[in-house]
Amino acid sequence: MTPRTIPVDVFDLIVFGATGDLAQRKLLPALFHRDVQGQIPPSARIIGSSRRAMTREAFRAFALASIETHVSEDERKPDTCKRFLDRLDYVAAEASQESGWKDLEKVLKPHADRIRVFYLAVGPDLFGPICERLGSHNLVTPNSRVVVEKPLGKNGASAKALNEQIGRIFPEPSIYRIDHYLGKETVQNLMALRFANALFEPVWNAAHIDNVQITVAETLGVEGRAGYYDTAGALRDMVQNHMLQLLCLVAMEPPTSIEADSVRDEKLKILQSLKPLTDGTLASQIVRGQYRAGASAGGAVSGYLEELGSDTSKTETYVALKAEIGSWRWNGVPFYMRSGKRLPSRLSEIVVEFKPVPYSVFGASAGNIASNSLVIRLQPDEGVKLMLMIKDPGPGGMRLRQLAAGQVRPRTHGAVLHGAPATTPSSRTARDSDAPGGNCTGAVRETTTFAMCAVRMK
Repeated sequence: MTPRTIPVDVFDLIVFGATGDLAQRKLLPALFHRDVQGQIPPSARIIGSSRRAMTREAFRAFALASIETHVSEDERKPDTCKRFLDRLDYVAAEASQESGWKDLEKVLKPHADRIRVFYLAVGPDLFGPICERLGSHNLVTPNSRVVVEKPLGKNGASAKALNEQIGRIFPEPSIYRIDHYLGKETVQNLMALRFANALFEPVWNAAHIDNVQITVAETLGVEGRAGYYDTAGALRDMVQNHMLQLLCLVAMEPPTSIEADSVRDEKLKILQSLKPLTDGTLASQIVRGQYRAGASAGGAVSGYLEELGSDTSKTETYVALKAEIGSWRWNGVPFYMRSGKRLPSRLSEIVVEFKPVPYSVFGASAGNIASNSLVIRLQPDEGVKLMLMIKDPGPGGMRLRQLAAGQVRPRTHGAVLHGAPATTPSSRTARDSDAPGGNCTGAVRETTTFAMCAVRMK
């Protein structure tokens, strides 16, 4: 099937933090893919900005190096690379000072009628200062949108303060709080699997589902982000935003439509239905850990404390927890979430494991009957598989084996980026979904016993 290209209006995309890790590894390659697929209008511009002094040519060289590193060679045609690089510009500006903002005004002024998308690929502490300067320099037009990635703040109070700071400059419909995990094709396909097929809905409940497992495993360490990571940890970096959003998509009731507000309302009900972790359940429902020095990918690697330059940090780089939802549909079904760095393999997936058959009519020679499961792979190879039991072909009686039936398709930031200048995407999260997760994980961070170990779930 050939993907359908959805056109968007001409826009200016201004990326703050354009020379940072997020832009280098994710945003620039994703934008390049969108350009290759014809989803960026010919006259649209991408303007990078950061505190680093850099010429337009130097930024284009930086972007080319990013593309050469993160885009396969067969996709890097000379003409497509040139077309993408030609639309890039750069303006150095200080987020918390006046330096460079007049230059940005001059670059944007000739195209004041265009859609403007301000992408804040910076730390949350700079969201407010950047928005305030955008407002004071009259850069926010009726067609402007601001894109910020979760998490917003460290708890409910800081999230509220950040939202108010951004909201003083941008109206709520123009604020895109995104979670790039929700832009993954397979995650969006989960909505179609659940709500466009009559097959799963009758069995999508506690009567038929044994457990749900959500795993995000990384082989890399903190990779130069130790300073930021030590203020967040695996709970805030992964669980409170990405993983809780995935849990909501699996568990929520059918929305009245796929409009952002309708989907948001159903997600919020799930977050409010999560059973709180108490002092009596913490020890049995959550484990936190931290990677130490060892070997990875055939070479020696440092431990987290060595990378941080401290021997006192208790910030977790691994977390595994059991969540429960208090509702008729999900009562008694455990949702296992696990995430960590420096693990043996890179893997992000959702596994919905169904209950086993109540009785086997086959003899012992047929072998064990494994439970059916729906496997939604987010990375490295996006795809959906349904694990079924079948007869092993050939003579020799009835022998059973498990078969994976499904489809795998590659590539995420691109889908989210495409949504900002186009329309209201379901990968956008709403303001009132920030607090429940923040409060939940904040309490866990403060009360759980730290364990230098990992746990094998179920």
